[in-house]
Amino acid sequence: MVSNIPRHPFPTGNAEEGLAVLQSSAQKLIDGLEARSTRLGDALGTTLMLAKAHCLMDPRAAIFPTWDAWVNAMQVGSAVFAAATTTEARVECRIAHKDRILQATGSQWYVHPNTWLTAFYLAVVCRERDRITALSQVPLSLLRENGSRFDEFQFAWIDTLQTYWLGGPDLGQKLVAAVDGTDPETVTDPETVGKLMYPAMEMFHRIVRKDHAGFNRALVAALQWHKEYWTAEDRAATIPGLVALAPLAMACIAHDAGIPIEVESEYLPAVLIKRNWCGEFPT
Repeated sequence: MVSNIPRHPFPTGNAEEGLAVLQSSAQKLIDGLEARSTRLGDALGTTLMLAKAHCLMDPRAAIFPTWDAWVNAMQVGSAVFAAATTTEARVECRIAHKDRILQATGSQWYVHPNTWLTAFYLAVVCRERDRITALSQVPLSLLRENGSRFDEFQFAWIDTLQTYWLGGPDLGQKLVAAVDGTDPETVTDPETVGKLMYPAMEMFHRIVRKDHAGFNRALVAALQWHKEYWTAEDRAATIPGLVALAPLAMACIAHDAGIPIEVESEYLPAVLIKRNWCGEFPT
């Protein structure tokens, strides 16, 4: 039996105008990256917002402009870390249908765990194996360099995902460390951690155990927590809540591992899960 988690109500009156504004902003940022590569953080935020905004009117991600927006966000996310980790003065990255020569950036304000997770999830959704591998080789030490404080469980979660992708040792121990680190008594923002970050770990746990029923229960719970978080009065009309990125990425991993996805929701663009667009266009 398929469960359905409807998306919370969201105003659509100015959707087309809003998309046009976001598209213009995203393109301007992308076109300026060769001259100012340290704008990659801003570019990622804007392109991801544009990708999610497309899903307001195209919740299945069934049309090309939506897929194109997701690919652009994925390419920018991966470029953040290509520019941060390169040992050369410049690095070539494909972004928005062009090969662009970016300056090496090293550590920047936006090179931190949340950005890495966003880039990883986007690469997973777009099934970009080479980019996922490159992200899995980003040293955790780089993510600590910008001086911002992040909860330790985030580094453990990244370590878990990198280990999983690269086939490294001690996967179970690393996952346990990440989960244990989400204790509400110890984290900086218990609501965000509990409703948006921990659920992906539980889904991943079920994937590793090949627990099909448990995975789908965890996916339902993740979407319910996502919905509860984004229906708070100060968040309900904001674009980031339109798509549940971390659960979407876990659903993509599960789908590719042969786990039937028995949950439908506007928070989870079905065409992205089923990888219908993958391989249709150069990325």
